[in-house]
Amino acid sequence: MTLSIFGQANSEHYRVYDAKGNPVTLVQILDAIGQNDVVFLGEMHDDSVGHALQFDIFKSAVEKYSSNRKIALSLEMFERDVQMVVNEYLAGLITEKKFMDDSRPWGNYKTDYRPLVELAKEKKFPVVAANAPRRYVNMVSRGGRDTLKGLSKDAKEFLPPLPYSQASEAYSKKFTSLMGGAPEAQMGLNNILDSQSLWDAGMAYNVSKAMVKNGLVVHLNGAFHTENRLGTVEHLLKYKSKAKILVVTMRYENEFKTFDKSKHTDLGDFVILTDAKQPRSKR
Repeated sequence: MTLSIFGQANSEHYRVYDAKGNPVTLVQILDAIGQNDVVFLGEMHDDSVGHALQFDIFKSAVEKYSSNRKIALSLEMFERDVQMVVNEYLAGLITEKKFMDDSRPWGNYKTDYRPLVELAKEKKFPVVAANAPRRYVNMVSRGGRDTLKGLSKDAKEFLPPLPYSQASEAYSKKFTSLMGGAPEAQMGLNNILDSQSLWDAGMAYNVSKAMVKNGLVVHLNGAFHTENRLGTVEHLLKYKSKAKILVVTMRYENEFKTFDKSKHTDLGDFVILTDAKQPRSKR
């Protein structure tokens, strides 16, 4: 297994570090993946270099581990109520056009996520539509978590078991720091935090359901959800307390060749800094 397997991302446009800023390689990430049940690949959604790296890491994990492990791809980018549509496409029952028509894909699906889904389809791996439906996340942000009680039994099937857990103190502090100056914060920060926690808990619960004996779940999400092993990672450990979890956080920076210990330390078990000067993915 050599560096040549990582072919999509140009190595001139990223640097790979461990949690403390020591330079490492993608091969070391790949080796670490083999020691875990779940790997979270935290992205900035418009990071074209990061998306290429996600595909490289997923493809390399497939090549190295699929002969003796059951691999699943899990995505924040699809909501739980389209899982049937995803399954129908993977099974070849519907065309890609109908899949796109009915699954509400993100605007950058074709450029950034399709390669991973197509590889999973080719290999007959499950693809998990992991996110809570946005309409229910929006309900919580407007009216609080108790609004979910009014949903039908069928609707609640798309959500994690209720009541879902509150955000941890550390995550709440980080979220409040991020949102504190935004206009939305004046309209009820607690509700917005609860809606974010629904997002985190929903992804964690669906990842937990995808975990099988001797399996590996590769999950893609916005980096904030898993940075510092908070958010979705914390919720997953509530559902699967013994889960072995690896967090890879990708972030673009103008000075991507420099690991700033004041802001990059412990963002993930591995931190990949990408070149912010590269063209953005278009959502």
